[in-house]
Amino acid sequence: MAQSILQLRSIHKSYYLGRQELPVLKGIDLDIFKNEYVSLMGPSGSGKSTLMNILGCLDSPTKGSYILNGKDVSRMPDDELATVRNVEIGFVFQQFNLLPRLTAAENVALPLIYSGVTKKERIERAEEVLERVKLEDRMHHKPNELSGGQCQRVAIARALINNPSIILADEPTGNLDSKTSYEIMDILTKIHDEGNTIVLVTHEEDISQYSHRVVRLKDGIIESDNLTEKGKKITATAL
Repeated sequence: MAQSILQLRSIHKSYYLGRQELPVLKGIDLDIFKNEYVSLMGPSGSGKSTLMNILGCLDSPTKGSYILNGKDVSRMPDDELATVRNVEIGFVFQQFNLLPRLTAAENVALPLIYSGVTKKERIERAEEVLERVKLEDRMHHKPNELSGGQCQRVAIARALINNPSIILADEPTGNLDSKTSYEIMDILTKIHDEGNTIVLVTHEEDISQYSHRVVRLKDGIIESDNLTEKGKKITATAL
């Protein structure tokens, strides 16, 4: 039986303006399994960004439980959540979020600082991961010396550096042209093929079709949860 990486049960999230409650998520049940490749989609205001923040332990639910790799993270204090984020989750953002004064290798190595890894080992491991995203010739370049696609590959390498349980990619092609977007998605597909679990937030239908399953949100609930054509082929092959 497939191993569940994350399990959401009856997740609610509300924000408050004074005494007024603004419900955003209204009871989300979701399982994502080891080595799945899932897209989250939905119109603006559907709750997908809030859900992504909860999945990434950047925010906590108002009600409900979130089990990540066997740990209930829904009620963890902030310091424990920070440790979970660093060890269990790799983030890829639309804006890359690279530090401008650091080289590609130094940016990739950053998460290892909090793991007590020596500087020499940090750079060695960063260089290994940069080779996986085909940036071995740009390791010592700073972000302003790299193209947008190269910056995103650095961000993907940084997400991989701790061998996380799950990679969360939030609109990873949002700042890229079509050709570069497809190149980035090909890299994410290769990373998934190597055994990684990926959750992708996108508003682009063609990008979502790189995944094997699409979960659509609307008005704070899951409207549909279906396999893509790739997912159907893999399921048929498995049977």
